[in-house]
Amino acid sequence: MNPQPTVYLTERRPTVQARLPDGRVLEGPRGATLEAFIQAAELPADQRVVAALMNGRLRELCFPLTEDADLAPVTTATNDGSRIYRRSLSFLMIAAAAEVLPGQVITIHHSMPFGGYYCERGDGQRLSDEELDLLRLCMRRLVDADLPIDNIRVPLDEALAFFQEQGDLEKADLFARRRKAYLTLYELNGVRDYFHGFMVPRTGYLDLFDLRHYDEGFILQFPRRTWPNVLQPFEDEPRLAQVFQTYKDWLTIMGVGNVTSLNQAIAGGRASEVILVAEALHERQLASIARAIASRQPAVRLVAVSGPTSAGKTTFSKRLALQVMAQGIYPVIISLDDYFVNREDTPRDPSGAYDFESLAALDIALFQSDMRRLMAGEEVLLPRYNFKTGRREVGSPLSIGQNHVVMIEGIHGLNPRLTDGLPESATYRVFISAFTQLNLDKHNRVPTTDTRLLRRIVRDAAHRGYTATATIGRWNSVRRGEKNHIFPYQNSADVFFNSALAYELSALKPLAEPLLLQVEQGTPERLEANRLMAFLQWFEPLPESDLRYVTNDSLLREFIGGSVLETFHPSHWYATRTP
Repeated sequence: MNPQPTVYLTERRPTVQARLPDGRVLEGPRGATLEAFIQAAELPADQRVVAALMNGRLRELCFPLTEDADLAPVTTATNDGSRIYRRSLSFLMIAAAAEVLPGQVITIHHSMPFGGYYCERGDGQRLSDEELDLLRLCMRRLVDADLPIDNIRVPLDEALAFFQEQGDLEKADLFARRRKAYLTLYELNGVRDYFHGFMVPRTGYLDLFDLRHYDEGFILQFPRRTWPNVLQPFEDEPRLAQVFQTYKDWLTIMGVGNVTSLNQAIAGGRASEVILVAEALHERQLASIARAIASRQPAVRLVAVSGPTSAGKTTFSKRLALQVMAQGIYPVIISLDDYFVNREDTPRDPSGAYDFESLAALDIALFQSDMRRLMAGEEVLLPRYNFKTGRREVGSPLSIGQNHVVMIEGIHGLNPRLTDGLPESATYRVFISAFTQLNLDKHNRVPTTDTRLLRRIVRDAAHRGYTATATIGRWNSVRRGEKNHIFPYQNSADVFFNSALAYELSALKPLAEPLLLQVEQGTPERLEANRLMAFLQWFEPLPESDLRYVTNDSLLREFIGGSVLETFHPSHWYATRTP
């Protein structure tokens, strides 16, 4: 019989231990910050650590360690770390602007694909070269000074009074809806502000940035997650800039420039007006694209619709088909998803999971053969992919005439390999994405990738049987596929379509929150679920009675259900006609 181990009473240890992922154990004084432990770990210099996971929970580096814990560094090469760096850099810019541009409010509008935020000054005037240089130099000086970025828990009433005194009424109104009795503010160089999410502990972490003029404002440039140690070369995106300006004009028409004004519209009974005007603006843009396609007849035989996941490609294609029909053109819609290879033949990503975003997941040879035969006037037997069995099945026969156009939709719609052998003039290309979203306020953005993720969580649960855990777990792979296979071809599009709807997060909130709450505690997916729920708290939910104003052909219906277009397939009717 083995002897029992000796157990005895002792004093509480004055130190705590941090166990690192590589097996090392660090010991330090109880209450030492996570930053002190990370620094003691002596990680490689190119790993920009900006936060840490403590027992699986994201924590700021200023957080004190009072009990033994598992500690994992969070770098700018991760989603959370990249967000923390960008958010902290934004505060650095705002604090510097308070010093060199007193009285001016800098608004952060939207992101740029190469890594940056487009910003404008509040009076609408463009910064002079001298002012931009002063702002940059002040930011550099604050970085060199390695000043603390303090977080301060403030009673909610005090925070509301502070923002009211500052004249920041949009924040005051937004936070008035907060349920908790406090608000965490950040302070840097005498400037206090609210930011949705964690910060780095000091300005010395923020050495990698630049400023440059762009249009009527300027760009605050930062490193991308995939290239965390360098700034990417500047890329002018005039069409994206036009998309952003158009959406800004739309928000002005609807009177909802930010989340605060959207919440006020919902509370004031104006939700129906916002919804219907937003849908009408979508319809106007769809009609414009259809007219452009008609103007290129008879050359255009194929309309390719592409965009990232949950952009609304399926509903967009059907609505565009209706607008094309109104122009006297006969559309047939073909989904690239129906050309998926059988599941067992699907390529795998580096982790061993199926890579459905890879072009090799499609039977390109069969697609090209079918397109060539259709254009030659032959009849083809279309495939149909069964997502439940993971196998391709036999679909419907199809032939087209001179007045037909074939509309293909899928994430690879703009890849030039799809249209090999067709004249360039025969294809009209559309890139669709949720390019924009309402921001919380002048300094807190809501990333459009979060909008698409929430769309997908709601849709996957309702139509594909996937839990929020499964959808979130695949999201990084999905985003990696978009970066590799979709976004490189977006500039080949003839037109961009912005599928964002100003009211949609208020509509998605009641559907998404119960799904996010089901994600198991202590998992990486729960970290993401908590983050999504944290920013959804600022949105007033759309009352169920107002959902009836979401038109039954809305792009949002693809995700929340109730779309009249779900069973609409123009190709079924036109397959029997050859004009």
